[in-house]
Amino acid sequence: MGANKPAINALGRAQGAYCDMGNLLRARFAARELNLFARRPARSMQSGRLRTRFRGRGVDFEEVRLYQAGDDIRAIDWRVTARTQVPHTKLYSEERERPVYILCDQRPDMFFGSVNCFKSVLACHISALLSWAALEGGDRLGALVFNDQEFRDLRPKRSKHTVLAGLQLLQSFNHRLTSPLGSGPLTLAQMLKDTRRIAKPGSALFIVSDLHDLDAETEKQLFHLHRHLDITLIRTHDPLEHAISGSGQLTITNGHDRQQLPVGDKRFQRQYRELNQRREQQLSDTTARLGLEVIDISTSDDPVERLRQRFGRQQRQSSSKRTP
Repeated sequence: MGANKPAINALGRAQGAYCDMGNLLRARFAARELNLFARRPARSMQSGRLRTRFRGRGVDFEEVRLYQAGDDIRAIDWRVTARTQVPHTKLYSEERERPVYILCDQRPDMFFGSVNCFKSVLACHISALLSWAALEGGDRLGALVFNDQEFRDLRPKRSKHTVLAGLQLLQSFNHRLTSPLGSGPLTLAQMLKDTRRIAKPGSALFIVSDLHDLDAETEKQLFHLHRHLDITLIRTHDPLEHAISGSGQLTITNGHDRQQLPVGDKRFQRQYRELNQRREQQLSDTTARLGLEVIDISTSDDPVERLRQRFGRQQRQSSSKRTP
């Protein structure tokens, strides 16, 4: 359900069945409007431009507290100490950076779409926007791209070369897709297990996937990752996955075989809708238990606008954990 060749869009938006390198490169201009860490405190021990909740010597005064063993004596507040006759230490907010990892799903299940582009193309475009935004923010960028057979990773570096290498990985994996039917063993849970080995504590991890195989093992791996990383789930999906309406028959294909769905059958429509509702509820329950944020982006959406709603430089913090 889509073009066989990548479409080129002057605005760099996601289109077609395969991603286009020109669109991924043009995403850099839109990414300037994004600030990935507008609402997040970092945990990394590297210096950078992001204010964190680490306490230590820095440029911004934070508070005064009782002296504790191991505190730097140079930070003692002698005025408060003299007044209270109890040693007190000054604390400061430091500026630090955090490595950014982008995990992009390019498995066969992502090779589907009914509006504008395939989910796999949308995932590549979102990953490109996040990559350019990380570079713009002066953060070290790492990437992990996987299909159902293998994965490749790039270690975090603060350079345009790393972003370009990541875009090449995205295009390479994307253009290998030929069918939505996969036969490989690599699941999201297994990929997350490998991510635990690769990503350093304190990093920010953006997972771009349709999350079709979110199960108990995946939840377990997310739980372990979330203990040490800041995780944002970005789920790609297509309107046709949520509901089917109309009359007559709908022909779908996996690139080899064709099958007709009785979209005019009310019973079929109801069963299809109920199946999707169960999946939505499972996702909602799982992310609520883990305390994870989910950003839903459809192939019918403008991914730049959806990301701007969450990461726009002028946006205020939302009280909701789930972006509708």
